Amino acid sequence: NSIEVTTTATYYLKNGKHYIVYDEIVEGIPGTIKNRIKIDEGKLLDIKKAEITNSHMVFETDKINVTPYQTPYGDLILGTYTKGYGYTDLKRSSIELQVRYSLDINGDKAADCDIRILIEANE
Repeated sequence: NSIEVTTTATYYLKNGKHYIVYDEIVEGIPGTIKNRIKIDEGKLLDIKKAEITNSHMVFETDKINVTPYQTPYGDLILGTYTKGYGYTDLKRSSIELQVRYSLDINGDKAADCDIRILIEANE
């Protein structure tokens, strides 16, 4: 199933890495999730979530990364095997990122997934 999120975020470039910071509201649960996405061009995607959920997911091509994922309903162990990573800087007014990966939950294969992130300047 596809999930689309459109939100306002803060963007900055630091030490050659792109950072996107935004808050996410979850329906039916009080509070917010603080999200920080770090893009290291052509190398990795790093996603940290804090507050309602806590996780630190890293996506690197041909590597397996395992992380605890804390939710209000209990803790999970997520494993990601990144199959592909694509990054495009489009005229410095937008960035597009695509990641293909396999997702394991508590050691069992759950799904093959795709993430597409499109960051556009607010003009």
